[in-house]
Amino acid sequence: MKIYSFSPFGYEGSLVSVEVDIRRGIPAIDIVGLADGAVRESRERMKSAIRNSGFDFPQERVLISLSPADLKKEGAGFDLSVALGVLYASGQEGFCPEKLELPSVLVLGELELYGALRPVRAVHAAASSAKAAGIEYCLVPKANANEAREVLGMKVFGASNLREAFEALFSEKLFSEAPESVGLDSVPKGSVKVDGVLFPPVYDGSGFEDVAGQKDLVRACAIAAAGGHNLLAFGPPGCGKSLILQRFPSLLPLLTASEAQSVTRVHSIAGLMPPGQGLLRTAPFRQPHMSASLEGLCGGGSHCRPGEVSLAHNGVLFLDEAAEFKSSVLQMLRVPLESQKISLNRAGRTAVYPANFQLLMASNPCPCGNYGSQKKICLCSLRSVELYWKKFSAPLLDRIDLRVKVDIPDQDEEAAALWSTQDLRLPIARAVKAQRERGIYRNSRMRPEEIQVFCPLESGADRLLTAAASRYDFSPRALASCKKIARTIADMEGSQKITEEHVAEAVDLRKLTGVLD
Repeated sequence: MKIYSFSPFGYEGSLVSVEVDIRRGIPAIDIVGLADGAVRESRERMKSAIRNSGFDFPQERVLISLSPADLKKEGAGFDLSVALGVLYASGQEGFCPEKLELPSVLVLGELELYGALRPVRAVHAAASSAKAAGIEYCLVPKANANEAREVLGMKVFGASNLREAFEALFSEKLFSEAPESVGLDSVPKGSVKVDGVLFPPVYDGSGFEDVAGQKDLVRACAIAAAGGHNLLAFGPPGCGKSLILQRFPSLLPLLTASEAQSVTRVHSIAGLMPPGQGLLRTAPFRQPHMSASLEGLCGGGSHCRPGEVSLAHNGVLFLDEAAEFKSSVLQMLRVPLESQKISLNRAGRTAVYPANFQLLMASNPCPCGNYGSQKKICLCSLRSVELYWKKFSAPLLDRIDLRVKVDIPDQDEEAAALWSTQDLRLPIARAVKAQRERGIYRNSRMRPEEIQVFCPLESGADRLLTAAASRYDFSPRALASCKKIARTIADMEGSQKITEEHVAEAVDLRKLTGVLD
């Protein structure tokens, strides 16, 4: 039998073979294979856990080899694999000698001194890597079992302590009671199906029922949710832009099982999986603070952990008070917005994380927030307003499909009927179904050749777009963006054709390039 563990580094990580040799000599425990501090400390945790679980620890010299030898081993997830390797090598009473040729097994878990198992991170990534390598058995803490079971074809046993893990591994239990994973029903309770598309449940304060007025911004949010378009909302303080954008997740459909696999892997590597959680089917919504560092957004560190752009993969990254973020942080977003991935280089190793996220930004029109207001006085000079907007830069703004200027609602708007989240979801579901039938992820991600196929314009719509491109000096990217927005609007209406009305609304949402227009 071959015992494997997992060393998480970057998105992929590496499988690690755990071998134990017991030989004559002064009693000691040696670990070889570039183990970091947490792995070396497992010697004492493992020794105490073995004794406190009712086993005999060998009174000989124990050599533990973690290979490949030139790969740095990190984290506390090696505890259980090392302990079982020692028990296996020492021939403890209770294991089956005839099972020396058992299949290879992936073992992960952190040991407490009395033998209980603590959950560890990157279990989903480990199980995925093991299955790709032909390993079909997995032994993990019970809190991580559902996470591992989401890897199809993997037979998973969740143990609460070292004794359970030992009995499962060296008896018929692991092989008779570990059913092959077939995917769990990980749809959140209370989810709603709208026109065949699943949406998450709406809790108090998470929907649009307490939003009054702001028709333009709510409409832009619906279009953004339907087609995955990036959005910028700017307006004075108190106009409601942040409140509305924070309710954006209620408009997003649940992730499909295939989309959720990569999201679950990223969150598993980051150690953000709730205990007992299977696939993460709710689209991520990340809202970092304006003081976030470059490393915090793009990822990195000694272990190459994912940053906010990767944690928002297949979901949304919302930057509230976007102009207050560091300019370097904002400019960093340009590459992952285009490539949907981010490459991190640390200590001679490279990790590539997925970063297919939708960007939402809310900003004031100037440092004091009153520029353009009819009722308040702006104290900012034109130079300071210009510098304020230069933080975004033209290349970044060019990647923002929808730009909405928001004003403080008047009394008539505030007295208007509140929005219905269910009504907003219906055209979004219609558009999502149309995109899935075409076999594309979102309209906003269409490639140039797909735009040619899926975005044919009627003759009048084509002339209107050409005139708008000349009038507003649209770049080729802006021109393609208008076509994709128009395609989304048409999908929301169930229309196969893109008409003048669709293009006119798309241009109106795209043309605002800044507060100075």
